[in-house]
Amino acid sequence: MTRGRCGSLLLHRDGLAPSTPCRSPGALRFHPDEAIVTAVRNVFARFAETGSARRVWLWFRSEGLTFPLQMHQNAEIRWVEASYTAIHHVLTNPVYAGAYAYGKSRRETMLDAAGARTKRVRQLPRSEWQVLIPDHHPGFIDWQTYEANQDRIAKNTRPGPHKVGGAVREGSALLQSLASCGHCGRRLHTHYRGRSSAPGYHCPGKILVEGRGVYCLNIGGIQIDEAVSRAFIAALEPAKLAATLAAAERLEADRETSLKQWRLGVERASYKASRAERRYRAVDPDNRLVARGLEREWEESLSALEAAKAELARRELQRPRVLSQEERDRMLALGHDLAAVWHAATTTPRDRKELLRALLEEVIIKVERDKAAAHLTLRWKGGALNEIDLALPRSRPATIRTDEDTIALVRRLAVHYPDTVIAGILNRQGRTTVYGHRFEAGRVGNLRRYWDIPCFEAGPSSTRGELASIKKAAVVLGVAPSTLHRWLNDGIIPGEQLTPGAPWRIRLTDDLIARFSETAGDGFVTMHEATRKLGVSRQTVLQRVKRGELEVVHVTNGRKKGIRIKVITRQSELFDQTS
Repeated sequence: MTRGRCGSLLLHRDGLAPSTPCRSPGALRFHPDEAIVTAVRNVFARFAETGSARRVWLWFRSEGLTFPLQMHQNAEIRWVEASYTAIHHVLTNPVYAGAYAYGKSRRETMLDAAGARTKRVRQLPRSEWQVLIPDHHPGFIDWQTYEANQDRIAKNTRPGPHKVGGAVREGSALLQSLASCGHCGRRLHTHYRGRSSAPGYHCPGKILVEGRGVYCLNIGGIQIDEAVSRAFIAALEPAKLAATLAAAERLEADRETSLKQWRLGVERASYKASRAERRYRAVDPDNRLVARGLEREWEESLSALEAAKAELARRELQRPRVLSQEERDRMLALGHDLAAVWHAATTTPRDRKELLRALLEEVIIKVERDKAAAHLTLRWKGGALNEIDLALPRSRPATIRTDEDTIALVRRLAVHYPDTVIAGILNRQGRTTVYGHRFEAGRVGNLRRYWDIPCFEAGPSSTRGELASIKKAAVVLGVAPSTLHRWLNDGIIPGEQLTPGAPWRIRLTDDLIARFSETAGDGFVTMHEATRKLGVSRQTVLQRVKRGELEVVHVTNGRKKGIRIKVITRQSELFDQTS
């Protein structure tokens, strides 16, 4: 095939020169080079088995097979290492399915951010193609197979919301991309836990709707996968022997497909060597400059031919063309016990998932924790349904548990502090976990979740003033945190502490904020003057302030910052006069 405006690599127009455009009359036919046609047929054959363009590409690479490349219509076809883009192009181009398509893309002119005109080519969906004529010419596959392939390729991409699908991955969770939630209908996500990476399924509804909270479904996958596997094996019971024979034939076909392409490669190398020899013998011997170049080309062609023959011989030795009678007997024996094949170590999780997808459309999982039961609905290809009820293991009570006093304290602290602060409080009180470890934020969080203790949420401020930490209150009042600690110790201002070791907090009421000002009012004096006027010690003055008998403010402006006390002088002339 030539890659021209037809969009194909391997079709020629019968009776036309290679440069004739595709709109000219003439019948399309397969490329006369059998190696090129075989390479394309291998692409479709491998995709029918694997269902993935990437796995077809990896198979070409693992087998060391090359792929034809033609840069433009009149260029010579070169054999290069297969690329994913080339494989994907063959699988998605309708011309390989015998259809003629025109107008699959459109050139658009746009303005960028700077206002300059830019042009781009936009690929259009099939509904917007200008021309699409199925069964226009012979193809490698029919149109129905092409549409099924496109649907399969589309399902390998990330599915949309509330839809199952997606490419098969290597994890052990068999229902990856097949399971959906029986409560809200969303596609279940897979996860792996523990040292053995046990699979599990959970519903992402809490992230999509609530933003936080609990999963509407979260269940381990071992029992679920085993139940689905038993149902799948039971469904295949009548087809055991036929499936075994088909597997044997497919294995032989795979071996023959790879070897056939290597044999065609040897033929191609032999032709190039013969052509180089003819060109060398046809040159004038006196023209030594041309003769030396043609001789070198002939020697290189002979070396490539010997290498191709050696590689073909090695592969024929390593991979026999047909199964031996012993291999057939072994496979037929396994056919009587499909469960042994399913659980064999050589059967990978990816293989099991591919087999499940061949028959299963969706598995709906619904969990009832209060009844310790799970209900599975298997929707098979074709619309048939199968119901399975599973009894889930009940969680036994913990043999060791955190003491009730610590749990009660965490329940009180969680209303006011995050997990990090709670861990510090518990450590300062000398408390440890049930295993004797120091508390950390993660361990406090696990303890909260186990006992259904809500996490800390900053709520609206109280009408009596905001309850702030020492650091935040110091910023609001414009003083140092050490000053607030000193006033707390002296009892001048009130503070709150939920438990010993917990941080002190101060409620920023209007009365408290009024005690911190830039200047003191009339009648306020320093501590030294207050002790002198009252004739008492400093400790007595602080005690009277603590009892509320004296007013006090903290001056936050000027070089002489500190407390000022309002002292009412005793008017002795009103009481000392005698009659």
